[in-house]
Amino acid sequence: MARFPPSAIGSPDEAEAGFYEALQQGNIVRLMAAWADDDGIVCIHPGWPRLVGAAAIRDSYERIFAHGPVDVWPGDTLRWQAGSTAVHSVVERVGVLTPQGLHAVHVLATNVYLKTALGWRLVAHHASPGTAGEPAEAAPPSSAIH
Repeated sequence: MARFPPSAIGSPDEAEAGFYEALQQGNIVRLMAAWADDDGIVCIHPGWPRLVGAAAIRDSYERIFAHGPVDVWPGDTLRWQAGSTAVHSVVERVGVLTPQGLHAVHVLATNVYLKTALGWRLVAHHASPGTAGEPAEAAPPSSAIH
């Protein structure tokens, strides 16, 4: 069975839209089609260890989708592109069901795309815990490195 659909993804934005739509639909086939066919692809979910390779990434999303689709909406995207590489910094709004009801949390994600023979594909997704409620505006850089 082919892992990716035959059609090429024409831009990093199209690849990103497909990735988030697959999350919203709980569609593992479509989700994995957003990823590059490369042993070195990397995914880091908030609070999880680094996952390397398609099998580990697929397994993680199957575990997540076992609870249903993900109520996630990307926004406030900053984009950089140089040649065949694109990096997107995204603020994800994620709906989380708590005993008090549905609440939105914000997750900070970095998505890296590579232009392949099949078009633009995700090679890295790194998501970090953000904030409950609306994220604060970015603070100006300080002189401290870390």
